[in-house]
Amino acid sequence: MSLMKVIATYAMLYMCVFAQAKEVKSLQSPRQWHVSISGNDSADGSATAPLRHIQTAAERAYPGDVVIVHEGVYRERVVPPRGGESKERPITYQAAEGEKVEIKGSEVIKNWRRLNNETWETVIPNSLFGDFNPYNDTIHGDWLARGQWSHTGEVYLNDRALAETEQLEDVLLNKGNRQLWYSKVGNDSTWIWANFPGCDPNRELVEINVRRTVFYPEKPFVNYITVRGFHVSQAATPWAPPTAEQIGAIGTHWSKGWTIEDNVVTHSKCVGITLGKYGDEWDNKAESVEGYVGTVKRALDNQWNRKFFILGIRIGRYQTACGYRRCDRAQSHLSDGGRHLAGLDDTRYKGDT
Repeated sequence: MSLMKVIATYAMLYMCVFAQAKEVKSLQSPRQWHVSISGNDSADGSATAPLRHIQTAAERAYPGDVVIVHEGVYRERVVPPRGGESKERPITYQAAEGEKVEIKGSEVIKNWRRLNNETWETVIPNSLFGDFNPYNDTIHGDWLARGQWSHTGEVYLNDRALAETEQLEDVLLNKGNRQLWYSKVGNDSTWIWANFPGCDPNRELVEINVRRTVFYPEKPFVNYITVRGFHVSQAATPWAPPTAEQIGAIGTHWSKGWTIEDNVVTHSKCVGITLGKYGDEWDNKAESVEGYVGTVKRALDNQWNRKFFILGIRIGRYQTACGYRRCDRAQSHLSDGGRHLAGLDDTRYKGDT
């Protein structure tokens, strides 16, 4: 037997074993995965030996499994690598009964230096942001009337969002009661200037947006997922017109069979919950009636039809809340009506519930 035939034989055997292992995994009895702030990602995920991160549980969960997250603040993005098999066998992510579980797209910042009575400065290494820096990411896209200088980053003092300003001088010379912030991104560091009148930000809870989203698959068609009972906040979500990928603090990324219920979603820069749409090379390049029609046609080619989405998405009880000055800013410099500064963005499922 030639070398090529031997390689081909072993490759086929590997594929068969891999496929069988995957099938066995999907047929295993559902189990619970527990996550705790005091857990360890090397643990077995049981109630007595919980994992530390929700993402670790997501990587281990298979159809029918339930990920139970216990009380605490989790600063991470959850990227489910797979979904369930049907509405009877979803993968469920839920807060433990009676426990408050917060998942945040932010990090705490403590190294503030006072410049004057009202103004403080901090320098943050860009390594904190990884491959996405929201202070270098402006709000932009189709049908955005104004406010293109604004960033998806945000600064929070004790869970209240400060207001971004276009000029550093506004922060440095601020003598009033407004709390402003301004940022600049360099090659290795990001500078943020902010007003904290009457308080020391190193002794208060000051957070900044770091992650674009909180619970969102990396790819479309990650179907049959339940997200229940979480407090989700402080995500650097982008502008979400119907002609671009729509990323929310919680989002389905063009998937079906999701249930999103009993969550509290706050302080998401543009959108709290999204039910679509996938991204393609035409994102934010179709600001016209013809462009919108082209988006719809491409969506039809990507399984936007009754056969694929017959089960749709169920949005149960949820709460949204505007960040500090967020509603006013939607009417001022970010849009001409706040159409896509929303708690729920539903381009794909008009009329569904």
